[in-house]
Amino acid sequence: MPARRAFPGSGGRAPLQTPAVVPIMKRMSNPVHIVCPYCHGTNRVLRERLGEGARCGHCKQALFAGHPVELDAASFGKHTGASGIPVVVDFWAPWCGPCRAMAPQFERAAAELEPQVRLAKLNTENEQAIAARYNIRSIPTMVMFSQGREIARQSGAMDASALARWVRGALSAAAAGN
Repeated sequence: MPARRAFPGSGGRAPLQTPAVVPIMKRMSNPVHIVCPYCHGTNRVLRERLGEGARCGHCKQALFAGHPVELDAASFGKHTGASGIPVVVDFWAPWCGPCRAMAPQFERAAAELEPQVRLAKLNTENEQAIAARYNIRSIPTMVMFSQGREIARQSGAMDASALARWVRGALSAAAAGN
């Protein structure tokens, strides 16, 4: 039998037998993938530690800043498909009066709902192909995604409390349907 290689600080034991590694392995039993709002890198974070100021392992920025994430064609699929938490996307346009009026409310809702839900914005003028793929016919339209699937949709401007109620209700309905 070949000898196991010991690492400095391991007390001569193999890496998986060190006392410091075993608790880490047990703690990582419930990780969730979180996509960074800045560099769009995917990070594993323990679900129970989402609200503890997690930082991106790539760019070192905060994973949750209480602001909606601006999406484009390159980042849309990554955030809606790779995120381990639900993502609510506001499909909007700069010329839309109700969209502009709702923007501060969406910002407040992001601060209230993170880190359980990520809020993001997609400019339909710049990303018409994505808007067409999701059959966006009126704006603003909020679409909630979970693991790449659309689970809820709501059209029309809402204030922060109505948006938060809609998100929580949609999550409850989705959980009941599973």
